[in-house]
Amino acid sequence: MTRRAVIVVCDSLRRDLIAPDVAPTLSALMAEACAFRAFRGVFPSTTRTSSASIATGCLPGTHGLLGNTMALDEGAGLVCRSVGDPDFRERMRRATGRTLRVPTLAQRLADHGGAVIMSNVSPGAAYFHDPDGWGWVYHRAGSYGPGLVPETGERHLAIRIGAEGDRTMTARFCDEMLRRRRPAVATLWLSEPDHTGHAEPLGSPAHRAAIRAADDRVAEVLATVDELAREGEDILFVACSDHGMETTRRTIDATGRLVAAGLKTAPDSSDIVLAPNGTGAVIYAAPEAQDRRDALRRFLEGEDWVGRVFAGGELASLGLPVDGPVLLALTTAADLAPNAHGVPGHADIVADPESAKSYDGFGQHGGLGIHEQSPFLVIRGGGFATARATAMPASLVDIAPTVLRHLGHETAGMDGRPLPLEPPPISPP
Repeated sequence: MTRRAVIVVCDSLRRDLIAPDVAPTLSALMAEACAFRAFRGVFPSTTRTSSASIATGCLPGTHGLLGNTMALDEGAGLVCRSVGDPDFRERMRRATGRTLRVPTLAQRLADHGGAVIMSNVSPGAAYFHDPDGWGWVYHRAGSYGPGLVPETGERHLAIRIGAEGDRTMTARFCDEMLRRRRPAVATLWLSEPDHTGHAEPLGSPAHRAAIRAADDRVAEVLATVDELAREGEDILFVACSDHGMETTRRTIDATGRLVAAGLKTAPDSSDIVLAPNGTGAVIYAAPEAQDRRDALRRFLEGEDWVGRVFAGGELASLGLPVDGPVLLALTTAADLAPNAHGVPGHADIVADPESAKSYDGFGQHGGLGIHEQSPFLVIRGGGFATARATAMPASLVDIAPTVLRHLGHETAGMDGRPLPLEPPPISPP
């Protein structure tokens, strides 16, 4: 019997917003399959970092992609770059000599059935699922096969971000990838409800429609998986999100505040570089500015928009590196107040000087807020228990080793571990 794995990611769908009236397929799946109710993301809780963590089974400090934005030294000192730019892979390779520090699923499976991802989120999130071209990556900004050879013409994924693009992508994914090409691992990364959540209030009619659209895509993939299972395939089906969202309360010019406090020379100086990641941030320091750590921490801990500051060994607890240019990390202040549509959770966000877009009143993520750290995970098939809800700890980094175990491959070098087939059930009250 052929073993395969299929992964569907509903970007930014927080666990508490899965309900029968808006997400009937996922609601039924959570009841019928194995649902991990304590599933968590990584820090920063951003899509690009999450993509690398799902692909490698490793925390950001291990794989090396530290946010939606991160600082690189390209020869003239540290500068903040967006990981979302299509050329970031090459910038990172030129600056550091490599992309990710550890192998991805695509690399591990290159000679064992291969891996394919179809993604409708940012280019950086798609490309860092397989940055060095061991498998196939399909994205509207450019599609590539092994060796980063472009997939052109009809083989390119020419869609738009949003629900309609997700629909077109899913139809192709089911027909071409699942029914015809049949790789060892096939991943579908939907843009919804993230795309809408960044532009509409959480829980609004538009946001609820985006959740329903994502749920419809899951139903489409599930129907195809069921069809293949009837043909005798042993398919591990994983449905998840990478993180949740909080409602943006205020947008803070954190870099400007560091300059005003005399802790950074100028907005574009390379001594101290703040990489904004929504409700979180990572602060980098040039060698000559490393001694500012304590002063920076004292200043940040006195700011009303800062929730918590991490330094030294505390960075390891976040899965971040404790050496090199990373000096501090922070998550912003948050509360549990509901928005106008009854969805709880507000947080301040760190302004991104490279983006003019306002998220005030809309969804954002990146930090450690309760709801952005409450994605969902449900697994069906592969010997997993049915009708089982568990509160055992689980994380994004556990997905890759769980997939590899199903396929009969080793998981050495991963921070995550294969999830148990029979996790302890939640005890009744």
